[in-house]
Amino acid sequence: MSKKLIKEVKGCFLDKFKVQPLIVFSPGRINLIGEHTDYNEGFTFPAAINKGIALAISKSNSNTSNAYALNKEELYAFKIENLKPLEGGGWRNYVLGVVAELQKIGKQIGNFNSIFAGNIPSGAGMSSSAALENSFVFGLNELFDLGLTKNEMILVSQKAEHNFAGVKCGIMDQYASMFGVKKSALLLDCRTVESRAYKINFKDYKLMLINSNIKHDLSESAYNDRREVCEKVSELLNISALRDASKDDLERIKTDITDEDYQKALYVINENIRVKKFSEAIKKDDIDALGDLLYQSHEGLSKKFKVSCKELDFLVNQTKTNPNVLGARMMGGGFGGCVIILLKKAEFKTFKKDTAKQFKKRFDKDCSVYSVKLSQGTLLIK
Repeated sequence: MSKKLIKEVKGCFLDKFKVQPLIVFSPGRINLIGEHTDYNEGFTFPAAINKGIALAISKSNSNTSNAYALNKEELYAFKIENLKPLEGGGWRNYVLGVVAELQKIGKQIGNFNSIFAGNIPSGAGMSSSAALENSFVFGLNELFDLGLTKNEMILVSQKAEHNFAGVKCGIMDQYASMFGVKKSALLLDCRTVESRAYKINFKDYKLMLINSNIKHDLSESAYNDRREVCEKVSELLNISALRDASKDDLERIKTDITDEDYQKALYVINENIRVKKFSEAIKKDDIDALGDLLYQSHEGLSKKFKVSCKELDFLVNQTKTNPNVLGARMMGGGFGGCVIILLKKAEFKTFKKDTAKQFKKRFDKDCSVYSVKLSQGTLLIK
């Protein structure tokens, strides 16, 4: 977590509102493996990271509430009754959504003042929206003594995203941000919404994220399309989700579906298997196997599920001839965003410089490179 960010938010709050606030830090997340498996009630392997959102919040005696986005220098004052999503509301809708969803489950909230700032790179697939929702639900729960468990809080965050931001996300982002464990990733069962923390020793290696800084227009419609395909195949198999399908099951209906849909469903089945193999490799301390599974995951996302793009494929292919890299794959919904890479710590700077140069030469655009550590979940800063 960033002490600098927390200090900045607290200082700004004291300047503006002249009272001591509650401070919450809520992290972004990465997903090591298990992409597009969450809405198929399958398995994912997310982790909270050391970048996130710091929120300062206190009760207010005024008849409106205030939310101030420090990075954007935007203040939004609102009444907490009869809340509706705002057209093009951006970050405001996440805040309003959390308040409205708390009210829907019968929780009484008074007016409040809040200031937040974040250091999660935007559009990098590190779930800044989940971090923002979690920071507010956690802060309001504490401030107004709402008595919610962390499990109840993440459902409020998810509903805010569904009903106010209009994104039908799974639960993984909110879960990883809320429940993260230091130096660990969570093997998350998206059906039972239960997880087991696996402490990972990356030895001489570390995680690098490269943001392509590209977002192709396809991303939203393609996400909905992939979801529909998965639901359609599940229906044909007479199961509630692809998590319950085996390769043999899929073989039986192969002639009833298009080859494209067959490949997409096959990807999901294989990815669930890879997630479990990933957890086994961690237990065995087999870091080479982790890298290999990352490459397999990317191959499936690119060739079978078809959610990659030339920029992401380029970044992954760049790593394949480099002996200092164990594995890489695209991360997130696809059609842009980030690639996650497992590479030797000692080679980080050289690799960063070379890759940025190659990417610029090939696409005439800059990519951004980050180092991330696996971190703890949403917490109150004492």
